[in-house]
This record gives sequence, structure tokens and C-alpha cells, in this order.
Amino acid sequence: MHHTDLSAVRKPISSANGLPNAHYIDPAVYAEERNALLLSGWSGLASPADVPSPGDAVPLTFMEIPLLLIRDADGTVRVFQNICRHRGMILVDAPRKIEGAIRCPYHSWCYSTKGQLVSTPHVGGPGQNTSDGIDRALLGLIEVRSHIWLGVVWINVSGDAPPFEVANADLLTRWAEFDKPLYHGGADSCFDLRVNCNWKLAVENYCESYHLPWIHPGLNSYSRLEDHYHIEAAEQFSGQGTLVYRQLTGADGAIFSDFEGLSDKWDTAAEYITAYPNVLLGVHRDHAFAIILLPEGPDVTTERVHLFYADPVTDDALRAKNTAQWREIFEEDIFVVEGMQRGRHAPMFDGGRFSPAMDGPTHMFHDWVAARMAAHRAV
Repeated sequence: MHHTDLSAVRKPISSANGLPNAHYIDPAVYAEERNALLLSGWSGLASPADVPSPGDAVPLTFMEIPLLLIRDADGTVRVFQNICRHRGMILVDAPRKIEGAIRCPYHSWCYSTKGQLVSTPHVGGPGQNTSDGIDRALLGLIEVRSHIWLGVVWINVSGDAPPFEVANADLLTRWAEFDKPLYHGGADSCFDLRVNCNWKLAVENYCESYHLPWIHPGLNSYSRLEDHYHIEAAEQFSGQGTLVYRQLTGADGAIFSDFEGLSDKWDTAAEYITAYPNVLLGVHRDHAFAIILLPEGPDVTTERVHLFYADPVTDDALRAKNTAQWREIFEEDIFVVEGMQRGRHAPMFDGGRFSPAMDGPTHMFHDWVAARMAAHRAV
């Protein structure tokens, strides 16, 4: 395979180019990035709110891998590969409640919600439910390493990344005040946006505030470009913060409760960070959100948005208003990321340049991509 030249990406921001076009449109490079960027580290998959009760199971596909998100009988959220250990049959093909065991529809091998193989009917012949060659203790479901933080189920498919707390140490320290119960707003606080662009363009756009005056005039009317600052932690995350956060109020002056114990800075501030590779996070005094980018090929991405609050019960009208406001803001970005995707088919485009003053967080993401790709190619 022809390796893309990433030397121009790894230069200082004043002279660096962006990633070459192939990183947005070439299936071969997409496949390479799948392993180097998305399966080797801690990627976002879903929210624990997707499986609220013990026994709840949701089949998901991540980078073409069939996965099963489940809350086991004891209430622990787990992620398994959604396949039977016998012949690789898909176990669960639609969201449902597991009553008892997970039964393979092919030959009825059964697994507990913790992944243990508990029954193998007729495996040794008619009426013989055991066999010398079948050690049930060794044939449980294949569990994918997972971690829950800030309302997101993070997974490390390769199994060899540093522990989540190590890999994201600086972010956990920065947002330690938000490491408390987050209550998902429910059915009206989760929505999907299907966008015709490479997932990285969604990251790049989210990282920077430079586009606010033109793309988000409503937001920019009170949280202006000059109120924003860069957030940059090499190899881990980047994004932006604002010194002006205007709390949403309802028709009767209702507001959401604040998270308890926040320092004074959050009275007026908010921060928006991409935790590499694929989770866009936002924190405010009274709510938080996570956007999980689920790539479906080089040029299609589903953005799954979840909103969280300080209380388990919130005002219905205010919550709906907040969801609608964020949906409008996120939809304002769609024509931009789709336009950039189409632009990546221009053969003379060299990846573009960066504003040293305004594009630092985006350049940092490109530098991370290039570094991870170099490490992957060196193996």
C-alpha cells in the first residue's frame, strides 16, 4: 500500500500542512487509521444510559465489529463481541431484555450476562450436553475492555492501551469536578446526526472557535470569538473554552440545577474538548454532553449525541428546549464538514494551512493522528 507522506503535518503550526486528502477519501488509509487510531486506544462506543436496567442488551457495530452492550445481572455495564464461540453466529440482532441467558439462535449455546458459557445442548451427541473437547470455562464470550466516564462507555478493542485513567490523566484532572453522577435526560436527550464526511473533519471543526462568527451567529451573539481560549494537551485532547456561558431559562424563569461543588470559574465558563480519537465533550455548570463519532466508512459518520444533568428528574419543557438548541447548533456545522469532505477530492489540495493564532487545537489533533500513524507503520 502507498503510505501517505505525513512529514508536512508534523511541522510547527506556522508551516504545517493539514492531513493529505487520502486520509479522508481513500479506503486503504481509512482501514489503516481504523487500527492505528480507533481500535488501539480508548474510543467512545455508547452511553450506559443505552442499557438502563440489568439484562438490557443492545447490539452495536463499531468499525465493522459486531459488539453487544449489556448491563449484567449485577448491574455492571459490559461490552462483548456479539458472536457465539461455536460458529461465530450473531447472538443478539435487536435491542432486548435478556431474561435468563443469552441464547445463540443457531445451536442454542447459552451464555450468562457476565459472558460465561453455561449450556451446550447436544454438543456431545443427542442428549449429551458436554464433550471432552469443549471446556466451557475457556469458551465464554469475548469481552472488550471498557471503562465508563462522563456518561460514555469507552472501549479499547486491541486490549493493550494504557489504563483509561493513565491515557486520559490530564483530562480527568482538568474536569475532576465533573466526576460525579450524571443523569441522562432520557429519550428526548439523545439524537443522531448522519453526516456525509470523514469522522476527523467533525473533530477538527469541533476543536476550534474560529468559525463561530460565521457558522453560529446566534451563539456568537453572546459567547463571542474573543471570549474563547484554546485547550491543548498533546497526545490526549484539544478543544476550546469560553468565558461566557449563558444559562438556559424556561418560560417561567426555570433553570437546571447546577452540579454540586463546582468552583466559581464555572459560574460563567464552559469547555468543549475532543478526547482523542472520537468523543466530543462539553461541560457547563448545569449540564454536560457527549458526541460519539461512529465512522461508517471514509466519508460517512454518525454523530450520536447524549445530554446529561445534575438531577435524575428535570423539567420536561426546559430539557426539550436545551436539546433543540444544541441540535440546531450542531446542525449548523453539517454543511461545513460536508463541504470540506467534498473539497478533499480536489487533487491539488495539499491539506491546507493553519492560522497559528486560531487553529492550534486542530493542528494538535492532526499532529496526534500523524504520530499514531507513524508508530503504527513502524511496527
